[in-house]
Amino acid sequence: MSRIHPAAVNRYHDHDQDHPLELQDVHDHRVPPSALTVWKRSSMSFQGTDGFTVFDDRGILTFRVDNYSRKNCCVRGGLVLMDGVGRALLTLKPQMLSMQDQWNAYRGEDGCGKSPKSSRVFAMRSGSGLFGSGNKSEAAEVFMGAHATGTPDFRIEGCFGRRNCKIRSRSGQLVASVARKRVNNTVLLDNDVFNLVVQPGFDLDLIMGFVIILDRICGKPFTPILCS
Repeated sequence: MSRIHPAAVNRYHDHDQDHPLELQDVHDHRVPPSALTVWKRSSMSFQGTDGFTVFDDRGILTFRVDNYSRKNCCVRGGLVLMDGVGRALLTLKPQMLSMQDQWNAYRGEDGCGKSPKSSRVFAMRSGSGLFGSGNKSEAAEVFMGAHATGTPDFRIEGCFGRRNCKIRSRSGQLVASVARKRVNNTVLLDNDVFNLVVQPGFDLDLIMGFVIILDRICGKPFTPILCS
């Protein structure tokens, strides 16, 4: 496989404050979008692991998800999104008895225990188009906070399995896009390596959480989740 990041990927500039999980209100058009390279491979390099390793445009390790197996639908401890140095940012867990393949996100490692709905950051579920109604191009919908009802705060349009989708806000504003990655603008890489471009003013932690759940609910036959 073509090289997709510099060798020195373990450098990470930590922040003095925790990453905010809410969207920022200010959109500065002078700030360029954040371009991330997402590699569907755990940073635990031994055989059988499954996860994500994510680099910024300078090749710095920004996010990681380490998971030992994908054989079972039940992820009992949740998938934990970490920053480059291993600090837990979000815990992502499937919803018990969900009829629309719903996953919930919690701050840090809160989701590893029994947490009330009030601690939930967001819920993502498969789009209505998967069930013969609504917009057929809608892959998933996201509800911020404790209640997954009403109008979604975000919609994912397109096909994540083909690495061709967009995340839009409730107003229709483009938030982020996923696309196949090219090397030197010519060589198209396999689906396990792709680009995630996030528009200025939107939280990278939050959007990366969306992407991880999309990987779980898209591109596979629908089966109700019976575990949490």
